[in-house]
Amino acid sequence: MTNPATTSLLDRANLDRDAVRNEVGRGLAGADDGELFLEYSQTEALMFDNGRLKQATYDTSQGFGLRAVKDDAVGYAHSSDVSLPALVRAADAVSAVRGGYTGNFASPPPHSNVKLYGDDNPLDAPGFESKVKLLGEIDAYLRDKDPRIRQVTVSLGATWQVVEILRPDGESYRDIRPLVRVNIS
Repeated sequence: MTNPATTSLLDRANLDRDAVRNEVGRGLAGADDGELFLEYSQTEALMFDNGRLKQATYDTSQGFGLRAVKDDAVGYAHSSDVSLPALVRAADAVSAVRGGYTGNFASPPPHSNVKLYGDDNPLDAPGFESKVKLLGEIDAYLRDKDPRIRQVTVSLGATWQVVEILRPDGESYRDIRPLVRVNIS
């Protein structure tokens, strides 16, 4: 399987770029603005409660959304099936928003994005056992601080998201969004 951090999400889904560009253009023809938004994300959540692991979840999801804007009307279609037939259905759905209207497509946004994060996925390392051990160590540390502590809940949540936006003129924008959060109560 290809790595979504280094590969276009279109390529990851084995989609032909020209076919995708044609469908996006067809769905957004005559609109004032719009884009195809693709997303791939992985999430992990661990909860350590009262000295033991109580919950561990892991999820991978992907999908796309196609948006067309005409004046103050918005047409939006989305799917978790990243395929050309799903994109064709989405283009049909969003094209209905413009009716007989022919707009002037908005200029693309400036290329002002600054890459804030690397491609590293925080779910990859450390491993599951190390994460559980860390939660146990936090639990023990807190209990050692005060004998009055009766209940400790420590959770670790991580998300790694890759987004790609494709405009009908072929402009493409990508971003990687890692997030790790530790909660203690």
